[in-house]
Amino acid sequence: MPLHVDLVITFRATKQTSLSKQQIREDSRKAEQQYTRLIDTLTKGGLRAVGRRGESLGHLLVLVSCPSSHVENLTRRERQSDFLSGLPIKILGSEAEHIPLSSADHVRLVYDYVSSIPFDGGLGIVPGSSDWDLVESIMALHDREFNDAWIRSWTLRHVASVQLAEIRKQFGDSVALYFAFLSSYTKALVFPATLGFTFYFLGTPYSPLYSSLVFIWSVVFVEWWRVRERILSIQFGTQGTFRVEKRRADYKLGFPWWKRELRILASIPVLFLFAGTLFAMLTGIFFLEAFVTQLYTGPGHQYISFSPTILFVALIPQFLKLWQIFAVRLTAWENHAHHSSYDRSLTLKTFALSALVAYLGLGLSAFVYVPFGEGVMHVMQSMLFKSAKTTEGSPGYNATVSDGTSVKIAPGPSEGLWVVNDLNAKHKLNPGRLKDQMFAYTVTNQAVNTFVEVGLPFILRALKSFRNGKKNTSTPGTPNEKNGVKKRVIFEDEKEKGGLAERQFLDTVREEVSLPEYETFEDYSEMVTQFGYVAVWSSIWPLAPVMALLNNFLELRSDAFKMTVHNRRPIPTRTDTIGPWLDALTFISWLSALTNSALVYLFCPRSQVNCSVTPSVHISQLDKVQQQLFTGGDEGLSATKELLITVLLITFAASHGYILLRAVVRHLIEKMFWKGSKEVEEQEKIDREIKNKFLQGFLVEDMRRSQETGPITGEERVSDAQLVDSDTVSSFWGNDEGLDEISRISKEV
Repeated sequence: MPLHVDLVITFRATKQTSLSKQQIREDSRKAEQQYTRLIDTLTKGGLRAVGRRGESLGHLLVLVSCPSSHVENLTRRERQSDFLSGLPIKILGSEAEHIPLSSADHVRLVYDYVSSIPFDGGLGIVPGSSDWDLVESIMALHDREFNDAWIRSWTLRHVASVQLAEIRKQFGDSVALYFAFLSSYTKALVFPATLGFTFYFLGTPYSPLYSSLVFIWSVVFVEWWRVRERILSIQFGTQGTFRVEKRRADYKLGFPWWKRELRILASIPVLFLFAGTLFAMLTGIFFLEAFVTQLYTGPGHQYISFSPTILFVALIPQFLKLWQIFAVRLTAWENHAHHSSYDRSLTLKTFALSALVAYLGLGLSAFVYVPFGEGVMHVMQSMLFKSAKTTEGSPGYNATVSDGTSVKIAPGPSEGLWVVNDLNAKHKLNPGRLKDQMFAYTVTNQAVNTFVEVGLPFILRALKSFRNGKKNTSTPGTPNEKNGVKKRVIFEDEKEKGGLAERQFLDTVREEVSLPEYETFEDYSEMVTQFGYVAVWSSIWPLAPVMALLNNFLELRSDAFKMTVHNRRPIPTRTDTIGPWLDALTFISWLSALTNSALVYLFCPRSQVNCSVTPSVHISQLDKVQQQLFTGGDEGLSATKELLITVLLITFAASHGYILLRAVVRHLIEKMFWKGSKEVEEQEKIDREIKNKFLQGFLVEDMRRSQETGPITGEERVSDAQLVDSDTVSSFWGNDEGLDEISRISKEV
């Protein structure tokens, strides 16, 4: 890097393009005042700051550098705060000043100093706040040499290895913790992948043994990671960092805790409202795709089958974006004091609906389409053909609907548009729908996600470059120039002032500024959703863990490539946990117990010994329901009622089994991996040494004070002894009767 720049602050003088001249003058005056205040705030705070032009008119880049002496003061202040807050400290006193500061810690200290509120000792420059509404973002620059070396180190031989120490030094604790989780999860997938491969080729469908082992694996992994992240927090020195977390700029002081809890509770009905609406939309699209499009045989039926996909693409992403806006506003309204609690609340709100989109299709197929598909198809026929019933004797043809009655379907438009015959409608059902869906989710979707993360940004940047090149071919004075689209080569003054090296550096800065910010949310969401496919639904298709394992071997490298090439450098943050994602994993492992037990009960063939206590009986309760429910009579309703009650009892027992299993597994893992572990013992040893040194410092201080006051004189000692003797003689403690009593016993004898 030609110049030492710690941070880049992006400043937008105006946010709108088509404005009146008066509005442009007012915006320019406001931008000039805020920009001047920004430079003054940074300079008075002991930082070096200079502004350079960005990509377009009114876009400014403020380059910020922190002198080494100021960084030392920030480091000393943070370590003192850590010690007073009880965070693990390995070295105390002057020795700590000689510990080299990593690149991530350097960037983090300067960023926290710039963006923290004055109450926490910062400058209070918060992008998007009311005081700094023209400040778009604060970012750090990539270390290109490190990125290139890191990407090249991901060879086929070391594709699954993760250099946590190097990642943490460059990108901070949160990114290192994500890669630690991804690496651990990938290695843990070896067990279910081996099981799935074995049971797919050698086992039986919906095997109770496979489902039980995958469920146990999910519980063990979640509880093991709960301990693993605590051990990593000791290694990183971040255990308990929530105690020193800076406050949010939007936090309102004096806000009572109970009012925040009430607001969180008030957000739950809004979440349920959006979840219910999303459920209705997804269910409607599901029935349209699974039943209606299968019954339609009229003109353009080969194109009608694409309508559910078009509706999904057109409605669901927009609905999720709308919910994201509401979720952000609700979370801000809750007035969280710290970023960790704010991010936790927002993550849970966002992931709840994302998980609904990911899993609802499988749930509807497993518990509606497969067991009751034929009956639902009959109901859909009845609804579609209800308006086509004609009076007896009118021209037409007979058809049987779900209530068993024979009706006449009028000729003409209805004939040839829909499948009327029940037998033909039954053949429209897809018995392999569940496996097809699992293949799409675990293979096709993951391949598409990899392309979107790695390949698509190259295409979009190429199109943007081509489009900007076309626009910049216009002569000066054209509308393109008015819109602020200028080519960077016109900045000839940069070449005159700083030379070619400075120009190349600024081009690199502008290139990185144009990249999107990196957030771990998308990566965590992808992996947690995949964990759900493996733990909850892999009984449908046991090869799902194999596909997940193969994908994650590539995911390790693709995430690293995406973060270093297609995104801005992540701002390092200190954390000791993956936060709400651990709660999501715990919920999914509980859901695995319920779903796997229900799937095995419903679909495991009763002819197998391991699926029925009476294997000679080849008919299950589900078979009875399929035979009787839609043929009329009370037997079908009673069979359905019995089936539902049995499934509820099985899932209820599985839920309690999960609670018991989790308690046992957590106890064993705590004993095996936490208590008495090398990291814990080493940290306890260091804590004792630090406390001893701290106490020795007090003893030295006491000796110094005693030397300053001088020794006690003889007269002082005599007077003190006389006072003690006089008090002792006259006190109760000077009258000892023990020896007298013993001698009296001898005389008695």
